[in-house]
Amino acid sequence: NCEMFTNGTVVVDCRGHLLGRLASIIAKQLLNGQEVALVRTEEIEISGKFIRNKYLYLSAFNKRMNTKPSKGPFHFRAPSRIVYKTIRGMVPHKTARGKAAMERLKVFEGVPPPYDKTKRMVIPDALAVTRLHPDRHTSNLGRLSSELGWKHWDIVKELENKRREKSAAYFEKAKALQAMRRKAAASVAGNSAVAKAQTVLSQFGY
Repeated sequence: NCEMFTNGTVVVDCRGHLLGRLASIIAKQLLNGQEVALVRTEEIEISGKFIRNKYLYLSAFNKRMNTKPSKGPFHFRAPSRIVYKTIRGMVPHKTARGKAAMERLKVFEGVPPPYDKTKRMVIPDALAVTRLHPDRHTSNLGRLSSELGWKHWDIVKELENKRREKSAAYFEKAKALQAMRRKAAASVAGNSAVAKAQTVLSQFGY
């Protein structure tokens, strides 16, 4: 996994990843000094049937301080916060090293700017299709959060649809520009003046 990570912030598209496996890999990289941004956390999968996972979360959400519930523990419903707390549980977050590691983490629903225009990666070791048998059930974290009280799933889906439309239009435009560039290069392929100029340019690294 370490070979996949580089300098600067790494943007991970969480769609189709298993929650626990993704969290353990990200936690280790944060402790190693890597900055990570997780996008589309509402598309994360949890192994097991949906209704079973829902009852497990409902049971956990009932746990609070009996005499003064406002003192915690606090149970967040948003997918990004569930992922954040899962990773935090794998980091010694009460030490200086752990606090510094958690400050390197950013978690989002959807793909907000500027991450919609940056290269996003996946982690093969955490993908459900590579780690689970095809017969095994999985639960979508976005749906789970929505049924547990998260109120913004419809808004996130709408924004994601708009983003995908813009992305598709940009891709078509880029494809057309590449085709024009190839056509222009083919039209001057046998031109001696262009070949001479290219030879001079190549000496300067162009």
